[in-house]
Amino acid sequence: MLSKNDKIFKNIYGFSGFGLNVAKSLGDWDNTKSIILKGKDWILEEVKKSGLRGRGGAGFPTGLKWSFMPKELKDKPHYVVINADESEPGTCKDREIIRNEPYKLIEGILYASVAMQAHTAYIYIRGEFFNEYNALERAIKECYENGLLGKNILKTGWDLDIFVHRGAGAYICGEESALLESLEGKKGQPRLKPPFPANVGLYGCPTTVSNVETVSVVPEILRRGGSWFSSLGNDNNTGTKLFCISGHVNSPCTVEEEMGISLKELINKHANGVRGGWTELKAVIPGGSSTPLLPASMCNNLKMDFDSLKALKSGLGTAGVIVMNKSTDLIKAITRLSRFYNHESCGQCTPCREGTGWILKMMNRLCQGNARIDDIDKLNDVCSQVENHTICALGDAAAWPVQGLIRHFRGEIEKRILDNSLRKSAE
Repeated sequence: MLSKNDKIFKNIYGFSGFGLNVAKSLGDWDNTKSIILKGKDWILEEVKKSGLRGRGGAGFPTGLKWSFMPKELKDKPHYVVINADESEPGTCKDREIIRNEPYKLIEGILYASVAMQAHTAYIYIRGEFFNEYNALERAIKECYENGLLGKNILKTGWDLDIFVHRGAGAYICGEESALLESLEGKKGQPRLKPPFPANVGLYGCPTTVSNVETVSVVPEILRRGGSWFSSLGNDNNTGTKLFCISGHVNSPCTVEEEMGISLKELINKHANGVRGGWTELKAVIPGGSSTPLLPASMCNNLKMDFDSLKALKSGLGTAGVIVMNKSTDLIKAITRLSRFYNHESCGQCTPCREGTGWILKMMNRLCQGNARIDDIDKLNDVCSQVENHTICALGDAAAWPVQGLIRHFRGEIEKRILDNSLRKSAE
């Protein structure tokens, strides 16, 4: 259980109000000049020491990712790009930060810019986040007016400009290279790697793309020390995390908790439990719609961190916890996700372009029970041919929910097929 003193996001619901003065009263922008003057090497070292892993889904070590950037600024400018696209179904953490605590994000971008020697940063925000966009623009304007952005910030000699770019609704632009393509005014499609963005990114220049939550926790890490952050959570899964809890719970919410908290405690303490009680739980999608679901039998002592969920062939992802009780038609629910990924495929890679369509067709047949038992294995085979065969992870995202369903609820699929077959025979 996370103590009040260790919470980073103290105004995630906006109850304390909005504005730079409110943010400062809650601890933001404290000791900023001193942190900037300590320089890039110190900032990188503290972020590495903290053990912070990316909060956008992949969980890659943040300090290591930032260190991939060229050490010195040469003939090409460096860019910091913030991924605020947040289009993963079940995930609603970044929008809460932008809506209620944008100053944390802006301060984090400032320190990231020092660490990576970038004087320009872009925030790529999901176009549908209209209110959040307005809140972000107000916060940026206020920071400029108070000398926290622009030229010679706090008389440190450091310059930084931040620009906000609104996306046009494509899920694929949450993938970092597709985001960069979209930011350049092109069609949002993932790039082949290598070259990686740290070498050839935005406009062909060294670029690092980071998630909103990842960057927003950096100021507190630098103020309190990397060792403080690493003391929270578990080995290799350190710090705090924003969890988005939705579905069949009594009080859906976004809440900050310590990494490694048990799923049962998370749901019972913050979401007032599963509708109908814990015994009514059927399955949980633990990390946003792309992560494989887990049955209730695995949820009693489940730790919510990257490695614990990976061991169960699922993932923490964005920590978008979708709770489903026994009233849920799981086959129908996963079919709906298959429809989403089929619709959002950019079509660049053949396995994804063709495979997501096949997955959806076969899921529709299973949903209706209008299939044969051996179609389940055929579907699993199609998923394996899509998974790990595409430029970006959308192919994996389309395959994993279906694979999770077959792995844990094959009996339910077979029952539907047999019941439908018996019904047809009776007719």
